[in-house]
Amino acid sequence: MIGRLRGVLAEVEEGHCLIDCAGVGYVVACGARTLQRLPAPGDEATLHVEQSWSAENGPRLYGFLTRDERRAFTTLLAIQGVGPKAALSVLDVLPPGELAAAVAREDKAAVGRANGVGPKLALRIVTELKGKPLGDVSFTPSAPGAHAEVVTPAPSVTGEAVSALLGLGVAEVNARRAVDQALIRLGDEAELSAVIRAALQELGR
Repeated sequence: MIGRLRGVLAEVEEGHCLIDCAGVGYVVACGARTLQRLPAPGDEATLHVEQSWSAENGPRLYGFLTRDERRAFTTLLAIQGVGPKAALSVLDVLPPGELAAAVAREDKAAVGRANGVGPKLALRIVTELKGKPLGDVSFTPSAPGAHAEVVTPAPSVTGEAVSALLGLGVAEVNARRAVDQALIRLGDEAELSAVIRAALQELGR
């Protein structure tokens, strides 16, 4: 089972990309948000991968830039009526942390902004995600009539690094892309100062 791919980003097309790993090209389906944050073709890319099989499409690979996004994808797939396409659409409009917040608010409208997700399916997603972990975010079921609470981790290195770059006047999309690439090079356990330095190097390329 393939869990991660690291190689040269050969092509980026609508709905998928092609990664060349030691001469083997893997077609990986991705959401629009993931595709927008990929490096330029010809550069090295790393994707966290989830495999899925359907009678219609056969085996397919789905790629994400972070483990949390992949975990959120698999959690969404466990909900009746949510297929890979709908799960990717939800994560396009609501990254894991924002999805957790929407579930806590019981905000069906926010989930319903995803392409192909109608009101009934949005309600089912909000209802079934309560009490389930979503990456590094957990849902705490509320008492009857009360609002659900979301237990979130301490500010992430990613968020702090992006904030630091925003403070330097870097556009958000460029800051997030640079930090993502820095973390791919350094690993998820890298210290904040090292991530910021590496992200600035990415911006200077």
